[in-house]
Formats: sequence, structure tokens, C-alpha cells
Amino acid sequence: MFASSTATVAGVLGAVLVVLVLVVLARSVRLVQQGTVGVVKRLGRFHRMCEPGPHVIVPFIDAMQKVDVREEPRVGDMQSVITKDNVSVMVNATIFTQVIDVRLALFEVSDFHVAVDQLARTALRAVFGGMTLDEALSERQRINAELQTHMASATEKWGVRLNRIEIVDIVPPQNILNAMALQKEADQQKRAAILQSEGQQQAAVNTAQGDKQASILRAEGAKQAAILAAEADKQSAILRAEGFKEAQIRSGEGQAGYVSALYAAIHQGNPTPEVLAVLQLDALEKIASSDNTKLVVPVETAGLLGAAQALRSVLAAVPEAAGESSS
Repeated sequence: MFASSTATVAGVLGAVLVVLVLVVLARSVRLVQQGTVGVVKRLGRFHRMCEPGPHVIVPFIDAMQKVDVREEPRVGDMQSVITKDNVSVMVNATIFTQVIDVRLALFEVSDFHVAVDQLARTALRAVFGGMTLDEALSERQRINAELQTHMASATEKWGVRLNRIEIVDIVPPQNILNAMALQKEADQQKRAAILQSEGQQQAAVNTAQGDKQASILRAEGAKQAAILAAEADKQSAILRAEGFKEAQIRSGEGQAGYVSALYAAIHQGNPTPEVLAVLQLDALEKIASSDNTKLVVPVETAGLLGAAQALRSVLAAVPEAAGESSS
């Protein structure tokens, strides 16, 4: 009986010892995942840091706390902020943070997640309080930059780096939205009226330019026609002048030939003064018989002409008398 009791106690003690060993082993070996860092505290104080991989610690003396060192996006909830022109809007933002100093993140602030969230809330109120509603709706990049400037210096003390902040939503009150819709509609109508008036103005300008161009082309055509007509008249006058000149030259040449031949014939015939007088009388008769010639004869010359005519009659009668005597 005593032996069986002893065996039972020994079995229980052995089982307890095995469980104790397993517990010790379980508390002694820690596995740190990639993207996290383990912080070992010995008796409540910082002891060392453990990189990703398996690590052995002293059970019941050491404790390990794991910290995620990857970039972490934190989406804030909607909160009410008041703009510079006293308009209450609902805003939320996404904050991208990353732990860069694990020791500071654990021992400089009680909970850096809560601290970053509360800091973002106060920064949102401060930034939107210095802007009007129109600026808040149209300048998100400026809001993001100012939020990062407000929060960066504080988060660095906690070993947390603020990578960027993105405003997700800005929701004005419903009455402001209605007013903005009416303003947008009025702006669209104004723009349409402006575009229509500009189109009419451009059409009028184009029409005027077309009329001007047509007038210019018509004037240039009339000018060119006048120039061509003037050149044609000039060429015609030149041709007529050249023809008249050529006719005068030919007429002069003919007169010169006639005079030369007449002069030669007169000299060859050895004319008497009476014959010359008769020739002069013939020339004078031809001049007087022309339609376009006016001949003024002095009174003293009238007797001379009569004498010349009588002489001519005598000369004409001489051959006749000579013929009768010969017969």
C-alpha cells in the first residue's frame, strides 16, 4: 500500500516537473517576426533589443515586448473643426507613421499610438482655424504640409517619424453645400453667357475681317485693271507714235527723193528763167489748191502772177506757131 502511494506521488511529481520544464522552455524562447523588433526588459528595466529571429531570455526575470517598425497608416475618425470664417466642417485624415527608435517609443510616452492620434486632432484644429472655408476646400496640399510641420517636432521626441498626412474628407454643413451648389450654377451660367458673347464677338470680327479682305481684293482688282488699261493705252500710244514717226520718216524720204530727182532734172535740162518761173507758178498752184492751206498773197505780187500767167500762155503758143509754119 505504501509502495503504491509512493509511486503515485512520484508520477505526479514527474508530471509536474515535465510541465514546469515545458513552461520554462516556452518562456525562454521567443520568436521575433520580420518587420518587428523585440525589446527585452529585465526586472522592469530596459535590457536589450532583439532583431527578427529566435531569441532566448531568462524566464520569470526577462520579459519581451514586440514593437512593429513598419510604416503604419492610421485613419482618424471624423471630427468637427471651425475655420477662420467661423464655419464648422467635418474632417478626417490618414496619418502614416513609423517607429524609428523603439526605446523612445516605449519609454518616452505611455502609448505612442494614442499620443499621435491626439496630436493629429489638435493639429487639425490649429491648421483649419487659420484658414477660410474656400482655402480649406482648395488647398489640401498646403493643409497636409502644415499638419506635418505641426506634428513632426513632437513625434520625433517619441521615436516616431511622421512620413505624411493625407486629408481624406472635408464636409461642410448642408446649407453651405447648397449655397456652393447655387454659386457653382451661377458661375456656369455666367461662363456660358461669356462664352456666347465671345462667340458672337468673334463671329462679328470674322465677318468684318472677311468684308475688309473682300474690299481689299476688289480694290486691288480694280487697281490692277486700271494699271493694265493704262499700260495698254500707253502701249497703243507708243505704237501709234512709232507708226506716225515711221510714216513721217517715209514721207520725208519720199519728198527728199522727189526733190533730189526734180533738182537733178532741172539742172540737167539747163532751164531758162522763164521755165523756172513757170515751175514756181505750178508749185504755187498746187499749194493753193489744197483744202487745208490758206495762202496770203501780197498786193504787189498780184501783178507778178499775172505776168507769169501771160508768159506761160506765150510759151504754150510758141510750139503751135512753129508747127503751122512748118506745115
